Amino acid sequence: MKEGPRRSRLQVLIAQPTALKALDGQNIVITTGPGVIQYLKGAQWADRLPEVVQARLAETFQKSRRFGGVGMPGEGLAIDYQVIVDIRTFQVRVDQARSAEIQLYVRVLNDRNGEVKASRTFDAGAPVSGEGNDAFVSALDTAFGEAQTAIIDWSASVM
Repeated sequence: MKEGPRRSRLQVLIAQPTALKALDGQNIVITTGPGVIQYLKGAQWADRLPEVVQARLAETFQKSRRFGGVGMPGEGLAIDYQVIVDIRTFQVRVDQARSAEIQLYVRVLNDRNGEVKASRTFDAGAPVSGEGNDAFVSALDTAFGEAQTAIIDWSASVM
């Protein structure tokens, strides 16, 4: 994530992401073929995946120091913009080359007038290096880190 000009007055809300039922839980998705999913045995997210994504995005937006305030619903911000995320893919493929794949559809909503200012799909991936659950989770973390950086840079450019 590159440091950009601070938008000191902007207050940004990171809304809770939406996801299909297969992704809306604590299970880590593994795909073994087209349309075939399983869950990683012996490992899971610390919370439901949408809540993990929301918390990590909020933290990364805050650490970027590009906005006057960043928070989640209920934190009392006078919101200028909402960042709304739809989790479309968040999985590890094991059918061919083992890799993490993430696809997030993101909208920036002007909270003052209810209009979507911009929207974009973010795709990120990372190869799985090593064996076992730690390697799968590490690949997902790397891919999500790539997506977060792109989302913050893009969001700052359209707000």
